[in-house]
Amino acid sequence: MFDIGFWEFALIGVITLIVVGPERMPAIARKAGQYAGKAKRFIAKIQDDIGDEFEADKLKEHLSLEDKDSNIVEIFKETKQSLNEIKKDADTKDS
Repeated sequence: MFDIGFWEFALIGVITLIVVGPERMPAIARKAGQYAGKAKRFIAKIQDDIGDEFEADKLKEHLSLEDKDSNIVEIFKETKQSLNEIKKDADTKDS
């Protein structure tokens, strides 16, 4: 995620140690770890939600395409029935 190497991380640790002191350093490191874990879970949840929305959109699109296809099939059936009725009417008038 971030491009932080060993030396950057070590520099941050030394500066934090100087600023807060060695007695408060473990508590701050623990809190930082907790917040990092919360942030990671939050980001993972957002990614899952976005993935679910994409899947829902794909499903809706698929269903709408199936509805359009079924409407076309119904139109073809109705047209065929109409043509058959016209043909029957034409045959009865010829007889």
